[in-house]
Amino acid sequence: MIRSLKSPSSTAWTYGIAGLAALVALWWLGAHLLQSGIPLASALSPGPALASLYDLLAQNQLTTHTLMSMKRVAVGLALALLLGVPIGLAIGSSRLLEKSTSSAFQFLRMISPLSWMPIAVMVFGIGDAPIYFLLTFAAVWPIILNTAAGVKQLNPKWLLLAKSLSATRTEVLFRIVIPGILGHILTGVRLAIGIIWIVLVPCEMLGVSSGLGYFILDTRDRLAYSELMAVIVLIGALGFALDILAQKLYQYWTHSTSND
Repeated sequence: MIRSLKSPSSTAWTYGIAGLAALVALWWLGAHLLQSGIPLASALSPGPALASLYDLLAQNQLTTHTLMSMKRVAVGLALALLLGVPIGLAIGSSRLLEKSTSSAFQFLRMISPLSWMPIAVMVFGIGDAPIYFLLTFAAVWPIILNTAAGVKQLNPKWLLLAKSLSATRTEVLFRIVIPGILGHILTGVRLAIGIIWIVLVPCEMLGVSSGLGYFILDTRDRLAYSELMAVIVLIGALGFALDILAQKLYQYWTHSTSND
């Protein structure tokens, strides 16, 4: 029997590149079909868009906007963790609290964060504050649910052992509970990052003067459609990189715990 010389990782990369190539081909085809009815659609094709992306990056025009967007993602995710982890710990530890909050949380979770935009602006005004509120609201639910699920799946023998050793609540929390549910928290973080990244762009159209969402509005007003597509490509690439980072953190944690 002849074994394949390709490793699983190289095969995955090959399929991944093929998928991206097919996506670019569909992108080119869609822009080409639109050109007959919309002349400006020629600027949306891969060639002009990638050339504009290179120019924008070379001229350092996207650095400030990218850093501002990443800062908002970091702040929104941090606030979601500060709220979601304690709430998830409480829900996972109390059956009564879980039953009393389940319906309310599911109801709130199903409301699109973008529907809160007018209220957020009315309450917090124009600026970063309403964006942080919307991003936190969007990201907190997967963190709460995954944290609570992790607490419920903890091995009760660990808690009994800690109790028999007269461990304090702080020691139990930081030496048993948090390490035991960190994998679930990281799963929630990965889901939260995906949600935040999707919600971020429309949130940055709330009267701010920086960020990738703002830059999209700016390119639309200037009819710079090749730059608009360039920013869309950049948003996709950054979101893809963030997801890979979250996935690698999860894999690193699960691999390190399995070796302990």
